[in-house]
Amino acid sequence: MRVGVTFPQTELGGDPGAVRAYGERVEELGFDHILVYDHVVGADPAVHEGWNGPYDVHTTFHEPFVMFGYLAAVTRSVELVTGVIILPQRQTTLVAKQAAEVDLLSGGRLRLGIGVGWNAVEYEALGEDFGNRGKRSVEQIELLRRLWTEQSATFDGEFHNVTGAGIAPLPVQRPIPVWVGTASAPGYKRAGRLADGWFPMMAPGPALDDARAVVESAAAESGRDPSAIGMEGRVDWRGDADSVADRLAEWAKAGATHASVNTMGAELKTVDDHLAALAQVAESLPPASGD
Repeated sequence: MRVGVTFPQTELGGDPGAVRAYGERVEELGFDHILVYDHVVGADPAVHEGWNGPYDVHTTFHEPFVMFGYLAAVTRSVELVTGVIILPQRQTTLVAKQAAEVDLLSGGRLRLGIGVGWNAVEYEALGEDFGNRGKRSVEQIELLRRLWTEQSATFDGEFHNVTGAGIAPLPVQRPIPVWVGTASAPGYKRAGRLADGWFPMMAPGPALDDARAVVESAAAESGRDPSAIGMEGRVDWRGDADSVADRLAEWAKAGATHASVNTMGAELKTVDDHLAALAQVAESLPPASGD
C-alpha cells in the first residue's frame, strides 16, 4: 500500500513558502503522494442564513492545478493527487488542458481525483448546473480521456460538443488516471464502471465492505476487473504515530492500494507543526513508504 499525505489546505493560509516547505519535506520523508482538496469559492454565512457547510468564505484553499504546477518544480518524485476536483462545476475541456499541463510539467505524476461536490453556492458562482452534476460527470470522464489520448477529437454528447479539436502538448500519461471520490451508491457505481480508483468516505468496517461490493459489482457488470480498481483510505492524525500506523494497517488489510495521512483538525498551528507530525509517521512506516 502506498502512503501519502493530505495537504492542510485550510490551515496554512496563503503562504507560498509553506507550500514549498511542505512539498519538499514530504518528499524527503519518503511519502508517496500529496493529496489536495478543492474549493474555488466559499459561501458567506452572513448572506446565506443558516449556513452549516464545513467551509465558508473565510476558509483558505489553494487552487490545485496552479499549486501543482508550483510543486512540480520543487519536487522530483512525489505523486500529485487531487482529492477531489469538483469536476461538474468546471469546464471539461479546460480541466483536460490544465491536467495535461500539470502531468507534463511533473513528468507524469498527476492522479486526477474527481467528485460532484455538495456546495450549490459554488456551482452558482461558476455558472454550472448543480442539479445534473452526477450525470454530467460521467460524460466528462469520457471526454477527458478522449482529449488526453487523441490529437484531434470529435465528441457529440448530451452536454458536450467538440468538433475536430485537441490539446497540445498531450500529457505524459495517456490517459491520466481518474479516481472518484464519493459517499453515495450512484457514485460507487460510477467508480466501478468508469474510474481507475476511488476514495471511500468511511473507515474500514461493514459500511466500507458494502460500498466496495457496489463498486466491484458495477465493475464486473461493465466487463472490468474489479481487482484493477484502486482504493485510497484516509487516516487522521490524533497525536501519536503508533495509532496512525495501526489504522494504516487496517486499510491495508481492507484491500486499500493507497492511503493518506491527514493532519488537519489536529490543532497544529504552523507548517513545521504539520511536518513534525508527519516525520513521526514516516518513522513508523515500513521502508517501502517511509524510508
